[in-house]
Amino acid sequence: MLYDTAEAWRAAPEKRVLLFGMSGLGKTHVSQLLREAGSWFHYSVDYRIGTRYMGEYIADNAKREAMKVPFLRDLLMSDSIYIGSNITFSNLAPVSTYLGKPGDPARGGLPIAEYRRRQEQFRKAEIAALLDTRYFIERAQALYGYPHFVCDTGGSICEWVDPADPADPILTALAADCLMVWIEGSEAHTAELVRRFDRAPKPMSYRADFLTACWEAYLAETGLAEDRVDPDAFIRWTYARALAHRQPLYAAMARNWGLTVAADAVARVRSEADFVELVAGALEARAAAA
Repeated sequence: MLYDTAEAWRAAPEKRVLLFGMSGLGKTHVSQLLREAGSWFHYSVDYRIGTRYMGEYIADNAKREAMKVPFLRDLLMSDSIYIGSNITFSNLAPVSTYLGKPGDPARGGLPIAEYRRRQEQFRKAEIAALLDTRYFIERAQALYGYPHFVCDTGGSICEWVDPADPADPILTALAADCLMVWIEGSEAHTAELVRRFDRAPKPMSYRADFLTACWEAYLAETGLAEDRVDPDAFIRWTYARALAHRQPLYAAMARNWGLTVAADAVARVRSEADFVELVAGALEARAAAA
């Protein structure tokens, strides 16, 4: 690992970390706290996806909808209005909206083939954004003078890697530049994430084989045709399965490539010093268990 002891981490003049785990467990909260401390550059992978790699897809999709409205169509055709997304670190809704949900078009669903196409676009975009990490480390230092760096990843990072492969290209690249830290939730956190998702289902990204297995199982269980599936019902049904699918992948990433910190401990972080000591404690625990 980039820092193999707590002492090396504490003394490092340039601290670089990558946070991973399920959305909703504190990755962005800690990243923003560190950014506000003044000496950390916050690299949001999801923001990079939405602005660099999927921005054109998102804008074109919005224009496609606007072209269905005669008033807006005329303005677009005469270049009288501009349509674009307003993505921020705290508002990534344009990315989620573009990904969409499969099912009944009358309820806002996408045909499964189109949904799969957008999922594949997102997979390529996320991998590219993850591999941009080194560029942003160098950019943050050369352009802005930030000594420290935090990479705030999306929950789907585990879908595109093989943590058991010591030559995995994505993990090899990331671990060479950052200390990888898994924010691990408890069973209570998982239950709360499921409840939160059930109240407001949001688009997700899945590995192609996992999505196919879930889609086919859901159709078989419900007996519905593809264009009669309630999009929210399907992604609710899939979400708990996605959590169970991702948990061992995150654990293997932490075991083979980094560290684990508890989400409860992350929730108690109130300062840069708190975070430094949290990671130091995880390094000490890993060394003791070796």
